[in-house]
Formats: sequence, C-alpha cells, structure tokens
Amino acid sequence: MDIPKFLKSFKYATHGILHVIKSEQNFRFHLLAAIIVLLASIITGLSSFEWIIIIILISGMFMIELVNASIERVVDLASPDFHQLALQAKDLAAGACLVYAICSAIVGFIIFIPKWWGIIF
Repeated sequence: MDIPKFLKSFKYATHGILHVIKSEQNFRFHLLAAIIVLLASIITGLSSFEWIIIIILISGMFMIELVNASIERVVDLASPDFHQLALQAKDLAAGACLVYAICSAIVGFIIFIPKWWGIIF
C-alpha cells in the first residue's frame, strides 16, 4: 500500500467537500438542517438506535448531494450546449436528492413526533 498516495486521497476528498459547501446552495441547506436535527436529537435524548438512524440519514443526504453535484459537473462538461438528455440526467439526479430528503424527513418525524408529543401535550 502506498501510504502517501492513500493520505493524498483524503486531501482530494476534503477539497471536494469544501467545494460543494462553497458552491452548492442545497448542500448548505442540508448542512444547516443537519445541525438543527443534531441539536434536536441532543435535546430530545434519542436512544442509541435512533442516533444510528439519524446519522445514517444525515450522511446519506450529504453523499447523495455530493453525487448530484458530481453528475451536474460531468454533464456540463460533456454537454456544454443544451441537450434534452443532459437536462434529464441533471433532473434525475436532483430527483434522487428530493426523494431521499422526503424519506429522511418522514423517518425523522416518525422518530421525533412521539417524543415531542409527550413533551408538548
């Protein structure tokens, strides 16, 4: 194993993450949402299993946003002029993000609402 090459891969990955934070509004929105959810999780006192679910959902959202941004860049590079298939590829990737975000919100509601229901009422 080439250790310096392996360590460089972390540098490249970090550059990618920093780039998406700087350039993608949706990623920043999900980052803010993740902070809010993590704070709510701390305040609510989730079980270990619920924490695992929340961490998987948050990290999954970040991953799919990174993949979406990657697809957008590759499509823009491969098809700088308007093309219907390029538009569809970008819309499909964005749709995957939306589906995951909706599913994550539903799971979050399933976890949080019963806990908050007892506090509120």
